[in-house]
Amino acid sequence: MQRIFDFFLSLFGLIFTFPILIILMLISAIETGSPLFIQVRVGKNKKPFKLIKLRSMKLNTASVATHLVDSSAVTTFGNFLRRTKLDELPQLWNVLKGEMSLVGPRPCLFNQTELMTERENLGVYLVKPGITGLAQIMGIDMSTPLLLAQTDAKMLQNLTIKNYLSYILRTVAGAGQGHRIK
Repeated sequence: MQRIFDFFLSLFGLIFTFPILIILMLISAIETGSPLFIQVRVGKNKKPFKLIKLRSMKLNTASVATHLVDSSAVTTFGNFLRRTKLDELPQLWNVLKGEMSLVGPRPCLFNQTELMTERENLGVYLVKPGITGLAQIMGIDMSTPLLLAQTDAKMLQNLTIKNYLSYILRTVAGAGQGHRIK
């Protein structure tokens, strides 16, 4: 059932936001020279996939967890994109392709070994990663790996259609703080 919701909501989201996405990409291209950020992330069953986002940081920024990146790496427009979570819009394509869900644990990098271990121990990799979830609306990010993995597991144990829709609506309404930058 979740895949059906994911497919139709992401398709609708891409169609509805397409003009906005084009404008955001143009502004990002002017600022950075490359509007899209594509990075290999950990997917379901620890299978790698290419996550797509609008670029919010300067080119050649280190490929590490966001909380480890210096704030000077974030561009002026990128700061706006991150604050409004509009940098996540291209991930609707990842959802449409079936690599992600709208709701699930945020996909981490393969070099985030502590988080990967905690998630593996709690069975979090048995599901697709998501654009949003309980941890995101609570403001929990990857700087606290154990708490994040526990929150992801709690969300998955209690994931109902009602909660699924609630996480999406609360994210769209601005719940959560986004990813911390040092």
